[in-house]
Amino acid sequence: MMVPILQKDLRDEAAMAAFAAAIAPRIRTGDTLLLSGEIGAGKSAFARGFIRAKLGRSEDVPSPTFTLVQTYQTPQEEIWHCDLYRLTHPDEALELGLDDAFETAICLIEWPDRLGDTAPGDALHLSFVAERRSHRVTVSGPASWRARLKDDDV
Repeated sequence: MMVPILQKDLRDEAAMAAFAAAIAPRIRTGDTLLLSGEIGAGKSAFARGFIRAKLGRSEDVPSPTFTLVQTYQTPQEEIWHCDLYRLTHPDEALELGLDDAFETAICLIEWPDRLGDTAPGDALHLSFVAERRSHRVTVSGPASWRARLKDDDV
């Protein structure tokens, strides 16, 4: 069962990167983050900040809109950044190898609605909305995520 965990209003890309960097240490191999929202809502900005925080360095992090998947290797884990916008059926996502990645990597999934019912049940959901002068991020997921994200630093 999904429960609300937190909500943030972030004024710019730097604030989004800081938010992603605060969450990154709490995410580990086998975790999936489902990033929902319209185009321009902040999904890719969050993913960029998250990946750079996990890598511990500045890195070119392009949107995987055309490649569908970009992977990054840290000393501890692999990160899959996926943009499923162009997919038309959940089976296409599984053809990318996502079913294995859900278990062996950290997965950041943009447009997770394309997964249908193949999305991991224990995934963390981040919903992004572009507001007039900021981006609102609402985080929800199974109750087990509350303890992992409960901190004044997030």
